[in-house]
Amino acid sequence: MVQGFSEEPGTRGPLTEVSPQGQRKITRWAAAIALGGFLFGFDTGVVSGALLYIKHDFHLNSFEQGSVVSVLLIGAVIGATSAGRLSERFGRRKALGAIGVVFVIGTAIASAANGYPVLMAGRVVLGLAVGAASATVPVYLSEISPTKIRGRLLTMNQLMITLGILIAYLVNLAFSSSGMWRAMFAVGAVPAALMVAATLWVLPESPQWLIAHDRVDTARRAIASVTDEATADALIARARHRIAEEREKRSRTSGASDQGARRLLAPDVRPALVVGLTLAAVQQFGGINTIIYYAPTIIQQTGLNASNSIFYSVFIGVINLVMTLVAIRLVDRAGRRVMVLVSLALMAVTIFMLGLAFVVGMNSVLTLLFMVVYIAAYAGGLGPVFWTLLGEIFPPSVRAEGSSVATAVNWVSNFLVSLAFLPLASAIGQGETFWIFAGICVLAFFFVGRYLPETRNRDPEQIQAALRSRFGHEPDASASAADAHVR
Repeated sequence: MVQGFSEEPGTRGPLTEVSPQGQRKITRWAAAIALGGFLFGFDTGVVSGALLYIKHDFHLNSFEQGSVVSVLLIGAVIGATSAGRLSERFGRRKALGAIGVVFVIGTAIASAANGYPVLMAGRVVLGLAVGAASATVPVYLSEISPTKIRGRLLTMNQLMITLGILIAYLVNLAFSSSGMWRAMFAVGAVPAALMVAATLWVLPESPQWLIAHDRVDTARRAIASVTDEATADALIARARHRIAEEREKRSRTSGASDQGARRLLAPDVRPALVVGLTLAAVQQFGGINTIIYYAPTIIQQTGLNASNSIFYSVFIGVINLVMTLVAIRLVDRAGRRVMVLVSLALMAVTIFMLGLAFVVGMNSVLTLLFMVVYIAAYAGGLGPVFWTLLGEIFPPSVRAEGSSVATAVNWVSNFLVSLAFLPLASAIGQGETFWIFAGICVLAFFFVGRYLPETRNRDPEQIQAALRSRFGHEPDASASAADAHVR
């Protein structure tokens, strides 16, 4: 695997050659790919409103309610860990199409469920698709993105996730008066079908995957469709040279049979793995999905009824989307590292205040305010930037495997937090549970300050050098200088 359409120092990359029409085409591809992110957001968000009615229809206790939410995450772990192998073997486009089909199947099962076991089965199938999409989409986006707008296109994934969550909340609101939770789930079949159609008629295969699998002519046509033949030939020549160097390096260090999953543990890749896995866990243990999944339930506990709880949860979806749009505009200007640091600091403060609101019994308006500001802090930094970093911090040779493993950790963390939240809140108090999340955000702030380098406007070699420098290996003067402005 090789890096995406990029402009390397001293070379003419496609960004200087792509016409406005070509850039629009790349953006359309990115939007179609990011439908996987939309479905990720929709299927994780729609359950928040549906659960208010499912628990009465199926007479669910608190554990069963939590399991309806969290069982999707078990499927997501399996889907995420399988996605790397699937997309490496069959290609990004075919993998994304297969994921869309699984989304349709899972939606049909959940919508038609006649009891708790069938509903759980449908949620597991949806989880397989959600996990596979969350691992595949960042890699696919990274491999079609010019370096200078890579951050913007990679954050499109998070934009579509937040849009999916907002649409899920609006769908919940539309059906709240009738309590038609089956219809809430069924709406997800529409974007799933669109994603399948896009892989059949709109999207090209990743040129990087094609080159790595010796399908050079097809790769040349894909690249030339947004630039010109001469630039396409130059990019392919550099890509093939880089592939040869990567294979030679693997042969020297670990033997010719070394594969991507084992390569992740190599000393030169280990810093990226540590940062990727830690950020994947922090994104969940910071508490975000306790708000996304249980927003109506949390608001209902302040004294509002089910319909009003769903209505007010829409505000959370709106601010999530708006702040993600802000992050997209900032990510290629302010840089990734500073955005994550500011985000974590604000998340720590606001979720602490949310906990305090429950401990001292503040009114519904203040509680909702702290929830909205917390969501704004997350969506304006850690949320979208994590997925951007996931497509950047791993070396090109192990990008799919690294993304798959980090995404799996993200889903395992998500599962643990979502399953434990309601029982933990019942045992020690909802406010005290939010304080635990605040403490995790503080610890994460110091980790990021020490170990995460800036990745903006850097090619893969520069990013790896900066990571090794921060972990105390092979100090790199240029990497340190580039980081200085965000320290």
